[in-house]
Amino acid sequence: MIQAFIKKGSFQDSVSLMLISRQLSGSEGVDEVSVMMGTPANKSMLDATGLWHDMFEQATPNDICVAIRCNEDNDAISALIAEQLDEALNSIAMNKSGGERLVTVRRWHTAQQKQPDANLALVSVAGEYAAEVAEQALDSDVNVMMFSDNVSVEQEVALKQKALQKGLIVMGPDCGTAMVNGSPLAFANNLPIGNIGIVGASGTGIQELVSQIGLLGQGVSHALGLGGRDLSEAVGGVSAITALEMLAKDPASEVIGFVSKPPAPQVAEKVIATMKALGKPVVALFLGQKHAEQRDGNVYFANSLAEAGRLSAMLAKVQQAAKASSVVPGQKILGLYTGGTLAAEAAMITAEQLGLEVDDAHHQGVMLHADGHQIIDLGDDHYTLGRPHPMIDPTTRTIEIESRAADLNVGVLLVDVVLGYGATQDPAGAVVEAVDKVRNQRGDCPLNVIATVTGTETDPQARSEQIDALLAANIRVMDNLEEAVLLAEQLISASAESQVQQMPALLEGLKVINIGLRSFAEDLQSTDTPVVHYQWSPIAGGNKKLASLLKQMQ
Repeated sequence: MIQAFIKKGSFQDSVSLMLISRQLSGSEGVDEVSVMMGTPANKSMLDATGLWHDMFEQATPNDICVAIRCNEDNDAISALIAEQLDEALNSIAMNKSGGERLVTVRRWHTAQQKQPDANLALVSVAGEYAAEVAEQALDSDVNVMMFSDNVSVEQEVALKQKALQKGLIVMGPDCGTAMVNGSPLAFANNLPIGNIGIVGASGTGIQELVSQIGLLGQGVSHALGLGGRDLSEAVGGVSAITALEMLAKDPASEVIGFVSKPPAPQVAEKVIATMKALGKPVVALFLGQKHAEQRDGNVYFANSLAEAGRLSAMLAKVQQAAKASSVVPGQKILGLYTGGTLAAEAAMITAEQLGLEVDDAHHQGVMLHADGHQIIDLGDDHYTLGRPHPMIDPTTRTIEIESRAADLNVGVLLVDVVLGYGATQDPAGAVVEAVDKVRNQRGDCPLNVIATVTGTETDPQARSEQIDALLAANIRVMDNLEEAVLLAEQLISASAESQVQQMPALLEGLKVINIGLRSFAEDLQSTDTPVVHYQWSPIAGGNKKLASLLKQMQ
């Protein structure tokens, strides 16, 4: 048996009503309770699930339809459910965060008065109304994030083209995640602020990528969502390109991560071309799409979320180290290694990054000698004939540092510091002494020295003590050879002057008008993000003809 009643003129968001439905379904004497707004789509759902009642014919999209499945015709059951519904709605109306009361309005114009500098509208109303709400925001020169789904492709294209013409962005529809300066939009995670900006088509893809970055000790500047269809042929990647260009202008976003399902081929070409023009390192993950090349200029291709997180975190560390080092455009890299395998890998990575060829002959320990760059294995027989291995006695490398690094064409010196039994008691100290002498000889010509340390804390030399000695001598210590070589490349290829670009207003700090799910506004308020909750309801009770007439009269 279906009992029913209508609560007139009391619009609520769908998620709140779903939670209320579950709560009321646990009431004594009922099998199921469904609480929905009286939209055409919801009426069809009530009919399809066997919860229809003829009185719902009279309900408007601004009315709440309550259907009660129970075993007996008892007016007391309906009265009890109505009372519990009122209690639940009153609870929603109160801000339970314990802080300042949420500012709530019922008109867009009032929302703008309360938040005159609003730069984002977060839209989570029913899909059949979402495009109209988003267009109203764009007409007011406000960016849009559309959590709402069930928006047509034609509406999405029209909205994004309008945003493009106005210099704005539309994230979505069906955009589940975004974060701007630590402000959470819809589904989001609490992460440290860092120098990695993220662009992603899917909500959980962004969330997993930023989580991986956080686990690796790095942070996120912003994460901009696109919606699942943005990279389709029909939409053309409009918001993807806008988001990439916004992060390119943001000084806080030194590395950009991009995650999506495979785009349409012609859209992928446009997006990758945009990435290559940004002038910042970009990690691109097109899920399920393998790339023959691991790197194309400043674009690094990943094959999994874990790899994208690792690459992003590594590049972020390199950028942070580069900011604290001297840029030496056009100068050369010199690597002087005591470990043969380390020298070989350093040469291989350097050759890959700079488009050079390794030295296959390895004459006198030379692993790379091209375009003025050199990587040398000082453990080669040429250097150990009649002399101790440089890991045992650092004299050989000290001599090579003092002679080769004195060349003013050398801008970066790469070295290894190898610990353990059998190694010299203080390998870092020997490096520091030689480097100090060379730097004094070079005068005002900077020499960046980048070291990797091979060994553990329990080795006789104690890893942390060796690292501290290197850092105290202004020698940069990187975790592995890949990081060290990438940093060296960054220092010799970076421009000595950075180009100043206008910062996108959206990324300077959010001021939000939330339209739809109240919980999104409460989350923003809990992070001290300025937010006004626009308690939207369909104009003219959902009568489209009357709504159109009212719009023309404005």
